[in-house]
Parts: sequence; C-alpha cells; structure tokens
Amino acid sequence: MSQPAHAERAHALLGASKAEQWINCPPSARLQESVPDKRSEYADEGTAAHEYAELLLRRRLTVLKAAERKKLDEQIEVFKAENLYYNAEMESAVTAYVELVGERFMAAKARSKDAIIMLEERLNFSYLVPDGYGTGDVVLIADGVMEIIDLKYGKGVPVSAVGNPQMRLYALGALEGFDWMYDIREVHMTIVQPRLDSISTDVIDVESLREWGETVVRPAAELAWRGEGEFKAGDHCRWCKVKGNCRARAEANMEALSYEFQDPALLSIEEIGQILHIAEQLQSWAKDVQEFAQEKAMRGERIPGWKLVEGRSVRKIADEDALLKLLDSQGFPADSITEVKLLGISKLEKVVGKKQLAEIAGDLIQKPPGKPVLVVDTDPRPELNSIESDFANENFIMED
Repeated sequence: MSQPAHAERAHALLGASKAEQWINCPPSARLQESVPDKRSEYADEGTAAHEYAELLLRRRLTVLKAAERKKLDEQIEVFKAENLYYNAEMESAVTAYVELVGERFMAAKARSKDAIIMLEERLNFSYLVPDGYGTGDVVLIADGVMEIIDLKYGKGVPVSAVGNPQMRLYALGALEGFDWMYDIREVHMTIVQPRLDSISTDVIDVESLREWGETVVRPAAELAWRGEGEFKAGDHCRWCKVKGNCRARAEANMEALSYEFQDPALLSIEEIGQILHIAEQLQSWAKDVQEFAQEKAMRGERIPGWKLVEGRSVRKIADEDALLKLLDSQGFPADSITEVKLLGISKLEKVVGKKQLAEIAGDLIQKPPGKPVLVVDTDPRPELNSIESDFANENFIMED
C-alpha cells in the first residue's frame, strides 16, 4: 500500500514530532489546535529531501522487479529536473544519509539473513496516545535488534537522539506493529543530520522503553487530550505555535529577570555564566513576542505604544547592462565604473556624481518600498495604514 506524499500527511493532535511539547506542557496541544500551521521554505526543503531520500533508498535497498526499477529511475530523474529545492548540496547530503542507512542495513543482514527494512512506515502508538501515530523514515529489524533511523535535513540546531521522545514514540509504534513477529530485545534510535555532519544514536532495552511509555507518555497524553495539566515553559517552546503570547512562558522569563546579584558592584565569572543562559532565553522570547505583535499589527490590530511604519530600503539597479551603456555614452567607460561587475550605487555616485548619476540613470536606479516594521509610536516616520493583504509574502522585523 503506497504512503501519502510527505507534504500531504495529516498531523495528529498528539503526534510524535510534537511529543516534547505535549509531554512537558500537556495543555499546549489543545491550545495550539486552532492555530493554523505555517509552511516555510525550510519545511518545504526538508520535505523535498525526504522525498528524494525515499526514492534513492527504495531504488538501492529494496527488492524490485525490472519495471519497478525503471519506474523509480524515471521518478529520480524527474525529481532532479523539476524539484525547486534539488541542488548539489541536497544531492550530497541525501546521498550521505542513504549510504549510512545502507551500511546499517548491511550490518543488520550480517547479524541475520532475514533482516528487513521498511521505508516511510506508518507507526501506530495509539494504545498509549489517543490517535497517536507517526511515520518512520527507516525501520530495520534483525536478530533481537530494531533500529529507527530519522533524517533531519535542517542545518540550524543539532538534534540528539538521546532521550528523544519523537524517536522513542516511533520505536514504541514499531514494537507494537512488529514485536509479535520478531524477538526484539534492544532498540537503537539514530538521527542523521548530514548538513551538520551529525549522527546521533541512542540505545535502550525494550523493557525500559515500555516502562517510559507507561510512566511518562500515557499520563501526559491523557492530560493533553483533555486539555488539562500545567503549562510549563522550557526548551520545548521552540516550535510551539503560541510561544509569542504564552502567559506561562512570559512569567518564566519575567522570573528570570528577577535574578539577584551577590555583589552589587561586580559580577563574578559564575554569575556571568548564569546570566548568559538567561540572556539567551530572553532574546529568544523577545524575538517570538516581536513576531507575534508584528503579525497582529499587519492584520490591522493596534499595539498600544507601537505603530507600523515603512522600514529601511536599499536602492538597486534595475538593469545593469542598460545603465553601463548609458554611462559609457556619457563619457564614463566600463573600466572606470566596474570592478568584477558594475560598481554599487554609492561608488558610482563618487565616480559620476550623485546628481549626474540620477539624471543619467533615471528609473534604472530604484528604491523599492521598505518592509513594514513595528516601532515605538514616537518614531518620526509616518504610520502605515496597510493591512496584511497589502504586504503578502513579506518577512517582517521589529525595531526599537
């Protein structure tokens, strides 16, 4: 049975990918339920990488008939030719991941000839979590050992497999599906981040994994499903959809601001170390609050003490070739106004003259509208009255 396309898969309320959130902060699951997901270029890029990895893995590591091989070869070529995110970096990163999976599969087959590999396997852990399911990139089973391998294409933050709740839920789902067929005694969980050159593996025995499921997951899932429990801020807030206006997170960060110094004059090295952690936490929170306020302002809501104005803008040359010809016709040869390419506008003004350049170039030099920014209402710039539709597809910032 074929799996749905990566980008089309539904996300369960208590899905494995959000497990760190709802385990640590159970009521956050229902709180986010009505907030729409935001697709980003990074998410779409990761989806493309997973699709390409699946094609390569099926072609290289599964038993295929000639017609199936030919079809996969065609799909791979179509992906390379048509996918917007495919490039040399993706080819290198995904190939490294595929080679690692191949090595792990060969090691599994060395342990037992009947080792199996499953790709993009739907894993059901609903016996612990209401409607709990996820999709495992790779599941390997061989002679007492099961391994779950997950590709993380992002290159922002390293993700560890050690104690990772998403990987553990995948493992519990795989155990539920296949433990009756195989004598699985130990579970390996591996996260591969090829663009960070990171491979992380955690190992746990089946008994300990099941105990974690019963003592940690089940009670948290019951609370989360009912929208009950205690709101709790922490590292798990990173991907929360309401992190910008969460009261519990605000209170936790305001409490951090009440840090008491031992010496009112000078900070000790120990205090500096503690404050650096607090500062990092506060910077992340402030950015999230700013982004939340920016979105509200773009939708026409008034933020007391703040207003939306046009941000800074950078002039650009609309057609370099046309401007080169114009300047050359006015006595400024190419070698005087180019380096590797045409000089930037500021340098051109020094060579040609600011007023003369403006007269020669005309509309070949443009100054597009600055992106809207939210600033304190004492800022001298005029207020914008635009709503979100006027700035579709813009990325916003906040200035103070």
